Amino acid sequence: MKLIVMIKNIKRHFIYLISLMILGCGNNNSKKMDSTSLKIEKTPFGKTSDGIKVDQFIMKNKNGMKVGVITFGGIINFLTAKNKKNVYEDIVLGYDDLAQYEESSPYFGAIIGRYGNRIAEGKFNLNGESYELVKNNGDNHLHGGLKGFDKVVWKAKQIVTENSALIELRYLSKDMEEGYPGNLEVKVTYTLDNNDELTVNYEATTDKNTIINLTQHSYFNLSGDFQNDILDHELAINANSFLPVNSKLIPTGEFQDVSGTPFDFRNSKTIRRDINIKDEQLKNGLGYDHCWILNDQSQGFRFVASAYEPNSGRLLEIFSDEPGIQFYTGNFLDGTLPSKKGGKYNFRTGICLETQHFPNSPNQKNFPSVELNPGEKYFSKTSFKFSVK
Repeated sequence: MKLIVMIKNIKRHFIYLISLMILGCGNNNSKKMDSTSLKIEKTPFGKTSDGIKVDQFIMKNKNGMKVGVITFGGIINFLTAKNKKNVYEDIVLGYDDLAQYEESSPYFGAIIGRYGNRIAEGKFNLNGESYELVKNNGDNHLHGGLKGFDKVVWKAKQIVTENSALIELRYLSKDMEEGYPGNLEVKVTYTLDNNDELTVNYEATTDKNTIINLTQHSYFNLSGDFQNDILDHELAINANSFLPVNSKLIPTGEFQDVSGTPFDFRNSKTIRRDINIKDEQLKNGLGYDHCWILNDQSQGFRFVASAYEPNSGRLLEIFSDEPGIQFYTGNFLDGTLPSKKGGKYNFRTGICLETQHFPNSPNQKNFPSVELNPGEKYFSKTSFKFSVK
């Protein structure tokens, strides 16, 4: 009898120990999941001059990379990337104050639409109809007009999974807004993963024939010090040709081979190397402000460009399904705009690498089409991958 009782007690004790072990393992896994999971924090970012509430969403991965997105303009207002000392620092130009984005932002970090880049004389024809857009860049229409997608408040939703943190932004651009036909329903998604990669997906549908060309307008300075210029960044662009422009920065319509020109970035080189060469195109752009015709367009989503800053060791690689990329060297930054790290944003302290369709495409039959019709779905994808070399 005593032996039976002893055996039962041993069984109970054994089961109890097994239970503790299982619970302990569960707790450890829970802690491990917490430490490796992606997170999103939502905080207020003020109100617009019209009294509309603006929120900020901060995505964070397991490595410590953070990306801040505000609902005004879908703006990436900060983005941290690690250097060779494994220190994460903010590498995108922008502001800490909403009023500055409203009053004096050169499209820092914004979603650009309906049409990224310039449309000559603010005019285009579509299916026999003539449309006139707002002229906000001399005689031209630029980046969607006076109140493009960079200046509206987007509806936002956050989603966190085991493998990604996601901010979904939505906006309805109404028929004839800034002169564009059709009610355009737009969704832009920012996704951060644990590989320090930020992916941007663009989607849209329309109820009327229209044009569309969406892009992202972050200014990068991979040094992490916004007082430094970007001339020693080493740039590579996977393109055999580019679009020459006239004095108003409108493409002439020709495709020019980059061979033997300052526009050859097929092999990585510093921006400084050729930017001050006497060249008619560099004169027109006050430096680089041109669209490159990307190679391998039939492959869809592929490597298109990279930027490397040797002092920090930061490497940015860009992948996209777009046919072009606008490379801009901050030529209009003039030391008048305040930096969020103190001081001012001076000449050429940021670079833009905007994946997109070509400027003025609605008026150039030989450029890839930017038309979107009812029943069709616009989709585009670009990824920014950060690492150390």
